[in-house]
Amino acid sequence: MDILQKLTEELEVKKWQVEAAVGLIDEGNTIPFISRYRKEVTGALNDEQLRKLDERLTYLRNLEDKKAQVLASIEEQGKLTEELRAQIEAAQTQVEVDDLYRPYRPKRRTRATMAKEKGLEGLANVILLQMTKKPLEEEAAAYLSEEKGVLTVEEALAGARDILAENISDDADYRTYIREITIKEGRITSEAKDETQESVYETYYHFDQEIHKMMGHRTLALNRGEAEKILTVKIEAPQEKILRYLEKQVIKRDNPHTTDALKETIADSYARLIAPAIEREIRNLLTEQAEEGAIQVFGKNLEQLLMQPPIAGQTVLGWDPAFRTGCKLAVVDPTGKVLDTVVIYPTAPQKKVKEAKAVLKKLIEKYNITLISLGNGTASRESEQIIAELLREIPQKVQYVIVSEAGASVYSASKLATEEFPNFDVGQRSAASIARRLQDPLAELVKIDPKAIGVGQYQHDMNQKRLSEALGGVVEDSVNRVGVDLNTASAPLLEYISGITKTLAKNIVAYREQNGRFADRRQLLKVPKLGPKAYEQCAGFLRITGGTNPLDATSVHPESYEAATKLLTSLGFSAEDIANGGLKGISKKVQKPKETANELGVGELTLKDMVAELEKPARDPRDEMPRPVLRSDVMEMKDLTPGMVLKGTVRNIIDFGAFVDIGVHQDGLVHISQMSDRYIKHPLEVVKVGDIVEVKVLSVDEAKKRIALTMKR
Repeated sequence: MDILQKLTEELEVKKWQVEAAVGLIDEGNTIPFISRYRKEVTGALNDEQLRKLDERLTYLRNLEDKKAQVLASIEEQGKLTEELRAQIEAAQTQVEVDDLYRPYRPKRRTRATMAKEKGLEGLANVILLQMTKKPLEEEAAAYLSEEKGVLTVEEALAGARDILAENISDDADYRTYIREITIKEGRITSEAKDETQESVYETYYHFDQEIHKMMGHRTLALNRGEAEKILTVKIEAPQEKILRYLEKQVIKRDNPHTTDALKETIADSYARLIAPAIEREIRNLLTEQAEEGAIQVFGKNLEQLLMQPPIAGQTVLGWDPAFRTGCKLAVVDPTGKVLDTVVIYPTAPQKKVKEAKAVLKKLIEKYNITLISLGNGTASRESEQIIAELLREIPQKVQYVIVSEAGASVYSASKLATEEFPNFDVGQRSAASIARRLQDPLAELVKIDPKAIGVGQYQHDMNQKRLSEALGGVVEDSVNRVGVDLNTASAPLLEYISGITKTLAKNIVAYREQNGRFADRRQLLKVPKLGPKAYEQCAGFLRITGGTNPLDATSVHPESYEAATKLLTSLGFSAEDIANGGLKGISKKVQKPKETANELGVGELTLKDMVAELEKPARDPRDEMPRPVLRSDVMEMKDLTPGMVLKGTVRNIIDFGAFVDIGVHQDGLVHISQMSDRYIKHPLEVVKVGDIVEVKVLSVDEAKKRIALTMKR
């Protein structure tokens, strides 16, 4: 297989782009680095295209390795024909290779292998060739052998049929047809093991769906219901059509002595060997497709959550709500430093509301708090009521935001949190994290395992290695797109920078603590174990404000400093102008980009990026994202009525809709059918996590805590 050609077709790009990207990946360059600083080389392939290319490259190379192993194994057995070699070499998937290898794969002892050991292969051939003019009982009598353990005619015929059944099962063409027709015409069904038992799987108690129309979230729901022993799931194949197909392939003539035996053998082969295997394969295929779809949605949601704009310049009170153990508060200054922590008990069972308000008023006045970040966990609703009352009682203008505290408890109990806040308990750490994730979501959320952030569906049921790799890539792309301040970034944030390993991240922080602030990007080369290759990969993504070289505060890569300096000089600017807010109008002065790029010795795409960066140094792509909704009052579910129009924040997106926070503690569901006046295949076509949307209330069920919303006009 020509892997490069295959990738070219799949990605729908030029072959030279694929060749260049593969070459850069093989040289050890990271995806963010290639995407940002090697645009000329790859023809501006973006990080999404590059990650897909990298993933498929790994799969196709593994496929070629598997083909080589299979060919060597069959050749060693002396059974490799040129036709078989060509079939294996032309295979496009690992399933195809497995089908072709099946007859030659070393097997455990089966009924067929035991029958062969008894010398019954000849009798099997007699039945298969259908040339005999004698009853099979007479043919079988010749194979009786006390020494080999074949004592009766029935045993001989049964053994011969076992050999034929396995041969039919091992035929790659038969399996391909059966798999395809089952996917095309088969159905997946589920039944409840106990219909009287109430559960979240009631939708699937009598479920029946065509396999080719299965939605990913339904597949994952069936898998979980089956794993929890609530559902029985089956694949119903077009059995009659499959048996007729096999009979047509196997029975070549009508011989009254062999036809019935062959039909019986075919039915046994399908029921005992083929059908269970095909069912497993199809269930696995559906699961893989569902997982891939869920991972993509999870990745998109995570990216949008990470790219939410930071709320800068405000002192924030982080509020981790609880009942019995009290609400933990942490005051965090605009730089993320924790100034104070305290525990109050305004909720049940203590209900010390008056005392709690007194503490809050003192904190707000003392630290000039302007914003409260309230976690959405247990006792959030009760805490919100108290906050709303408080804000009406004080003269200061303070607002609050409800933030998802998903993962806060995971972080607060982690080794990292212990190192960061050695003198805090888990509640204080959690409150600090809730405040910081509002101030800078990206910097705080990278400290938490992406799977624990809570913006996916069925994340605990899927391939954890694949999920971690995909989400890790999303975090890496997001961090590098924004860039980080080299002098303030934590080790967990630095770990996601291109070329920086966990060890290097710790070494950078240690070097900074021992030697003070970095004044120049080149100082990175003094960090232990950070060599020229790592420097090349990471330098452009690490910013230094107020350093010796103003270009260090931009995303211009050090390899382009000479060209950038020449450009500035030719246009009448200096590097110092960068520090004064950027070079307004520089893009208009570059009137002949191609000629200018040639003069500077860089590519046009590099020049374009350079000019954009010099015009607005260290611009934050998150500034273009919608801001969180700031509140000063509270609503409850009982306040909602059908027809009411509200603004809300999209908290999570799944295959069948989106959950929207409308300020009543319980997120409402906008079903996919209520998201647009036009037909859409997936909610991501319309909304993303963090979007501020206008919704209308369709229905409210307080007992089941369900709110149905619509976004239709």
